[in-house]
Amino acid sequence: MLFLGIETSCDETAAAVVSDDRAILSNVVLTQLEEHKPFGGVVPEIAARSHLQNLPKIIKSALADAELAFADLDGVAATAGPGLIGGVMVGLMAAKSIALVHQLPFCAINHMEAHALTPRLTDDIDFPYLALLVSGGHSQFVAVAGPNDHKILGTTMDDAMGEAFDKSAKLLGLPYPGGPAIETAAKAGDPTAYDLPRPLKGRANCDFSFSGLKTAVRRLIEQPETKLEKGSTVANIAAAFQAAATEIAADRTQQAIDMFKHIYPEGNTLVAAGGVASNGTLRHELYKVAQAKKFVFVAPPANLCTDNGAMVAWAGIERFKVNALSSLNFAPRPRWPLDEFKTASQG
Repeated sequence: MLFLGIETSCDETAAAVVSDDRAILSNVVLTQLEEHKPFGGVVPEIAARSHLQNLPKIIKSALADAELAFADLDGVAATAGPGLIGGVMVGLMAAKSIALVHQLPFCAINHMEAHALTPRLTDDIDFPYLALLVSGGHSQFVAVAGPNDHKILGTTMDDAMGEAFDKSAKLLGLPYPGGPAIETAAKAGDPTAYDLPRPLKGRANCDFSFSGLKTAVRRLIEQPETKLEKGSTVANIAAAFQAAATEIAADRTQQAIDMFKHIYPEGNTLVAAGGVASNGTLRHELYKVAQAKKFVFVAPPANLCTDNGAMVAWAGIERFKVNALSSLNFAPRPRWPLDEFKTASQG
């Protein structure tokens, strides 16, 4: 079985072809990084226009790399939300058009479910498992029992983890995107140089809060004695921030594993997915937590943590296998919580 997957929910224009035996036959990603860099973040109108201009050639490249034609496909899937609505519409309409013209099954994919299912593509893990989904817009723990079967155990009460990275990087004068910039700067810094807060650490639930940490970074930078022109100062703050953020995630993960085991005693796998899951320090901290809890830790390769078409194609295959196809009338959704997925997935 071969599925074409299309991803346009933010600032990557992506298409891929994946088979049901977990082979990624092509995975083409065009980043808009240089277009958004002057603004320090993603501009929705620019993103949508770039998707519209580039998606046809990205789809063509994905098919060419896989040495396939539309007639060889068994289905097409596209991210239908959550995301920037203009971009989501571009990818969704393209996928619907392909499905209609070539008489192919169509799957509207929840972007976060695509991230959550990626470890089944890369590592062939079994349901159920606990997924930590961390990105610029989301930070949540999800018990994943199957395609279309999720339970949110905890989520952020304010900023997403990736948002905290990006905003703190901007405060430090680091380039966009902030997550990789902070990780790079932190390598030359001392994580113990500054004592930053760990919001919600030790609480019984597994919710997140990152706004207090971000505010602490801002207040630290505003102090007269903080000299950002000294490279060591930037590196030390970046290292201290990253240490605090990943320690928060590790603490919350311990709580989430306990909650997950109460629901699914047979489950023993912790998954990290989403763009922030490519952070090496975070992966190391989560691995240590998993070991202590006697869990297996799985994280996809970095290029499959960030947005891509392969994860969308695989989610389409997963849903096709359980007959969870979508109508061509499915409407794009700028917000689409995973706990609303069952009632909204058919369109």
